[in-house]
Amino acid sequence: MISVVILAGGRYDKELFEKCLDSVSWADEIIQVKTDRLKGSFAEWRNTGAKRAKGDWLLYVDTDEQVTPELEAEIRRSTLEYDFNAYAIPRKNFIFGREFKHSGQWPDYQKRLFRKKTFKSWSGKLHETASYAGELGYLKNPLIHIKHKNLSEMVAKTNDWSEVEAKLMFEAHHPPMNIRRFVGAIVREFWLRMIKQMAFLDGGEGIIYAMYQVFSRFVSYAKLWELQIGRDSNLRIHANDPNGYK
Repeated sequence: MISVVILAGGRYDKELFEKCLDSVSWADEIIQVKTDRLKGSFAEWRNTGAKRAKGDWLLYVDTDEQVTPELEAEIRRSTLEYDFNAYAIPRKNFIFGREFKHSGQWPDYQKRLFRKKTFKSWSGKLHETASYAGELGYLKNPLIHIKHKNLSEMVAKTNDWSEVEAKLMFEAHHPPMNIRRFVGAIVREFWLRMIKQMAFLDGGEGIIYAMYQVFSRFVSYAKLWELQIGRDSNLRIHANDPNGYK
């Protein structure tokens, strides 16, 4: 028995969500975790889905992903014939309506299929990871992932994720941001996207995506800087206030 777990809440494309649900209609059980009704992180929400599931296997699918018939057949075969307790699934990522084959977007393996009795939990506040007992196998057929339709969608997601990322860096006591650190972060991101991942091989869309990722990285560090100067400003006010005002 295979249980599919889908996190649904916040910003998501209803049309894509319907396609996602249709692509997993073959499953024995579909569990929708309404994240806008629960407090917590993505890891906690995924764990909630695991607790609710009754199947022998857990398959995690996001609202902007689709399971192809070929992947369905491979999942069924793998859960019956092989001894792995978890499987990583490649993702075919579409950005601006185009399939990306470079820019770090392929094969983009994601650990999404787990034998429930050996699955332990998800952890992590931003990029959650799964822990499990046993060996990991790799499937060949990919999930279809409609990652970004347009720039407006990307900007909205960046604003959300950068808030979380900045807060995590701040809580980890990241060194104070200055010009050298800003420049270093931008240069490293540009080198990663344009040189190492060869984003230009995905055409104009790849270049736009790569440059946007550089901007997105800058925004995260800028929000970190904002948190840091806010903290420093409060300390200065407290130090200069004879009444000890906070």
